[in-house]
Amino acid sequence: MPLLVAPALPAGSLAAQEQPHLPVRPGLALRPWRGDDAPAVRAAFDCPAIQRWHVRRLDSDDEARAWTAQWAGRWQAESAASWAVVDADDRPVGQVGLRDVLLTEASAQVSYWVAPTARGRGVATEALLALTGWSFTAAGLHRLALEHSTGNAASCRVAAQAGFTEEGVARGSVRHADGWHDMHRHARLATTTAEPR
Repeated sequence: MPLLVAPALPAGSLAAQEQPHLPVRPGLALRPWRGDDAPAVRAAFDCPAIQRWHVRRLDSDDEARAWTAQWAGRWQAESAASWAVVDADDRPVGQVGLRDVLLTEASAQVSYWVAPTARGRGVATEALLALTGWSFTAAGLHRLALEHSTGNAASCRVAAQAGFTEEGVARGSVRHADGWHDMHRHARLATTTAEPR
């Protein structure tokens, strides 16, 4: 059954290029994950808040290495991408990424987390803004969306500060360790002209 609308972006739009390094601000950048980042990833996933909101943990160094290794293949498959948010010493202090990439719709979901030692300094917001800018200008995406539990006030602040408009609540749509959560939805379009807060 043929589509009546041409894909918004052709296959190969991401895979034809190397995953870029993206500047955020002095002392902060985004880069692809490397195998030697595994200890920092494992330490981050030891954080109870990251476990709570991302609904997973890492139990071994092998799992952490597998987590970092998966991203190269997902970039090539054009299904997802993840960047390490790194400090001036090139140490990971967080993650920002694209999930559920749909080139036919030029859309993706975004995710982010920040290690406890880097919280409270705008790292998540600035990383999300850097990824958003690249996604719209260089990658050609049209829409970025994100969801977070209505109980996750910090994630809501990051979304609002990065200019992601509130679109509503998906009731009881994601199960966390403590039961079903309502998920707050936000999105930005490439055509959005509103400045982030």
